[in-house]
Amino acid sequence: MAITAKQVNELRQKTGAGLMDCKKALVASEGDMEGAIDFLRKKGQKIAEKRGGRDATEGAVIAMTSDDNKTGVVVKVSCETDFVSQNAEFVGFAKAIAKIALDNKAKTAEELMTMDMDGETVQTRITEKVGTIGENISVAAYEFMTDANLVSYIHAGNKIGVLVSVNDSENGDFDQHVDFFKGVAMHIAAMNPKILSYEEFDAEFIAKETEAFAEQIRVENEERVRLGKHLKNVPEFVSKSQLTPEVLAKVEERIKADLIAEGKPEAILDRIVPGKLERFVADNTLLDQEHCLLDQFFALDDSKTVGNAIKDYNSNLSIDTFKRVTLG
Repeated sequence: MAITAKQVNELRQKTGAGLMDCKKALVASEGDMEGAIDFLRKKGQKIAEKRGGRDATEGAVIAMTSDDNKTGVVVKVSCETDFVSQNAEFVGFAKAIAKIALDNKAKTAEELMTMDMDGETVQTRITEKVGTIGENISVAAYEFMTDANLVSYIHAGNKIGVLVSVNDSENGDFDQHVDFFKGVAMHIAAMNPKILSYEEFDAEFIAKETEAFAEQIRVENEERVRLGKHLKNVPEFVSKSQLTPEVLAKVEERIKADLIAEGKPEAILDRIVPGKLERFVADNTLLDQEHCLLDQFFALDDSKTVGNAIKDYNSNLSIDTFKRVTLG
């Protein structure tokens, strides 16, 4: 029987399959719409079985929040090739999945897979998409937050998605703060902090990293000697958790003694010591700067840390937690 363009378009609207795939499905089902949908589904299942073990390291990461900024999701929908990941239809498919997750407050990826997507489950629609695109496709990562002030950000052409949860001690109108915290989310995307604060480190990890950082600088200094460059100071510490009041007091005494030995008048020491002490802290908190969001220098104003930038912006606001999902 002849298959009309209207039938092909109707099947395409229902399944998102390509024109040729829709025509083949309708021919195989002799024009029966439900039979054609089942044909595409079975085709997707067969391809999914064949490609299930294939690496799917490309894809699209979608982050979004509800209109009231109280619920947010980050969804990574993976595929095999960059060509597919850049396709507008694939990105639209990933956005549709994220919207379903957001609207239905899916707590896990497994729960999301069972939710309705145009009359079928999300998992069924993914299987159908595998059949039409011919690549391994899956929800490879999922994050959900609710009951908080949330900001979302998508970076680098859907390669990184971020959610930031903000505490407002005054419970004011959060909409006015969204733009600032989008800047913080942008920083998170670019600088990849692992945790919020140095207070989350354990002692064993800090001890190992202290020696690792020192060794790294020693090796670098060997090359600097060869090149005749100025040597870097080997850090005594790597985290604020090591800089106890007793440690800082001894450092301050040492700084003053060094300045006096250089011939600096005692009357001006109080003007010099704070800057020297601040530099000591910066040089001896490298672990914090690498891993801890609040201790990293803010990408949008590197004269201050993210923590200080937030305090300067509004001391009633603070970050509770954040999520970062990337294709890498």
